Order: sequence, then structure tokens, then C-alpha cells
Amino acid sequence: MYRLKALAKGRVQGVGYRYHVQVEATKLKLLGYAKNLDSGEVEVYAEGAEQDLLKLLNFLYSASPYCSVESVETLEFVAIEQPRCTRFSSY
Repeated sequence: MYRLKALAKGRVQGVGYRYHVQVEATKLKLLGYAKNLDSGEVEVYAEGAEQDLLKLLNFLYSASPYCSVESVETLEFVAIEQPRCTRFSSY
């Protein structure tokens, strides 16, 4: 099991970005969250299988048809023993 923490930058708030990330993460059976930051970025924290996290990371570049992602910065991608989260949510 792995943990991913990433920041999506650009026009990612107010365009359904977190909702689409949550739907995709749920399809991939990932745990974690997508959260708006005061800076205008969206923080994505996810736990699950390495392959599924890589799929989610790729998805972050075009998660919503209304978004305009300038960049996705991977802050953390590490192996973990136990998940911290019990589901995937957005807030």
C-alpha cells in the first residue's frame, strides 16, 4: 500500500474538480480526500495500490471538463503499512 500527496494548481476550484477526483478515486478503490486550499490549489491525499495511485495522479491533469490545470506537484509518494483514511471524501 502507498500514500500519495499532490497539489493541483491552476483553475481547479469552482469547476467540479474535487467531485471528479472523488468519483475517480472511488472507482479505483482509493482512500483519502481532495481539499480546496486558501491558495486556490487543491490538495489530494490518497492511499491505495501503487498502480491505482499512478492512475489517479495522471487523472489529476484533466479531472474536470471545466478545469485548467497548470501543474500537478507530487509532494509525497511513499510506501505505508496501514491506511489512515476509511473512505475518499472532498471538502
